Amino acid sequence: MPRKVVLPMTPNQPTCCPPFNPKPWDNQEITWSDRLFLKDRVRSFFHIPLNFGKVMQRNMALMVEAGACAEDTIVLADENSLWGADVYISVPREVPGAQMARISGTFLCRVFEGPYSQIRQWIKEMMAFVKERGKQMQQLYFYYTTCPKCAKKYGKNYVVLLAKI
Repeated sequence: MPRKVVLPMTPNQPTCCPPFNPKPWDNQEITWSDRLFLKDRVRSFFHIPLNFGKVMQRNMALMVEAGACAEDTIVLADENSLWGADVYISVPREVPGAQMARISGTFLCRVFEGPYSQIRQWIKEMMAFVKERGKQMQQLYFYYTTCPKCAKKYGKNYVVLLAKI
């Protein structure tokens, strides 16, 4: 599941996100034990993020300064409120000046592709997928694999749903 971190867009670098390979994630069960993440909060209006870009820029600057950019960076969102979401950015080590969190557990993963307007349908499909496996979902995370500009450039908007079971 490696992803190389590329920062930021320049005239010579028309994308900031590497292409995403859905195969290692789709219909998979993964287990994490104390996986380290930088944690922050995004303001939202009815789940529509208002300051996601600024939050990412601020945290990427902290990560670069700390030498904590991983080749397999994962950006998770816990959409726990209409007015905001907790964002988790995977890092290989502690980042000074940032709030840190560790995530452990077993997760069922499914990859979806399409516009964000389909997210309700994806959640329903994910809940059915978990139930089909005879499991019960404890929490749901959204892994946004690319920024909107890169998704448009690649012609694919992949979102991975991770259901903690």
